Parts: sequence; structure tokens; C-alpha cells
Amino acid sequence: MELTTLFKRQKELDDYIEQKHDLKSRDLFDEKILALFVEISELANETRCFKFWSLKEPSPKQVILEEYVDGIHFLLSLGLSRNLTPEKAEPFEQEITTTALFNQMYRAIDYFKDQQDEQTFLIVFELYLKLARQLGFTDNDILNAYHDKNNVNFKRQDNNY
Repeated sequence: MELTTLFKRQKELDDYIEQKHDLKSRDLFDEKILALFVEISELANETRCFKFWSLKEPSPKQVILEEYVDGIHFLLSLGLSRNLTPEKAEPFEQEITTTALFNQMYRAIDYFKDQQDEQTFLIVFELYLKLARQLGFTDNDILNAYHDKNNVNFKRQDNNY
């Protein structure tokens, strides 16, 4: 997946939020790590992949995609905060269950928190892209949903969200 346009658009949103909330002098890395964990948890909850005790179906695909791109926003923002902006990333190729993939994501993000380099960042991103494929999303699905949600996020800032 080509990431240059996504990083550019995310930088615009990050700059807008930081200026609006007077955050330019703060390092928000830890907050963004926690936000990414929360977004991934919300995504897992919508997929219901771990709910072995329940027969209820996963949320509609569009709801899951919206939760997925919330995570993309924070992942891109984390990369920007450490000047890690690779031009592209490809989905991890490992065969793995969706539940195991979520667990692997948590471990990789926690590792990235301590090892903030491009190689570790790419591992997280490629795992997240693998998750997209596993959930049935294409690059175009992700790009379109990201741009839609990014526009919503700008409007939310304008409305004092």
C-alpha cells in the first residue's frame, strides 16, 4: 500500500489539532499509543472474533471498516511523531487466526513503544494491513474510508469535538 498521501493528509490533521488545542510543545506519543490500543480493541469488539461464548454475528462490514480506519489515523500519527514515514507497506504474509493477529498487534505496538525505529513501525503497519486483508478490505476500501473519516475528523475539530 502506498502511504505517502496518507501521511500527508494525517500531518494536516495532526497539525490542525495541535494548533487548535495548543499542543505543539507536547510529546503526545504515549497518548497516541494508548489511543491506538483503544481503537484496536474497539475494532476487535466489532469483529467479535474472540467472543467464543456468543452466537451474535459481527457488526456490518462498513462499521468494522470505520473502526479499522480509526486505527490507521493513530498509526500514521505515531509514525509522524517519530519522523517514520515509509513510502509503502505490504501486508504481513503469515497465516494466522484473526484473534491471534489482534494479540500479535498488541505485542508489536507495545514493542514499538520501546523500540521507535522504522523497522519496528513497519512491522506494526504490515500486521495492521494483514488484519485489513483478513477482514476482507482492499487498499481502495481503506483509502476511501480513511479520506472520508479524515474529513469527518476535521469537521469535528471545527465543531469543538
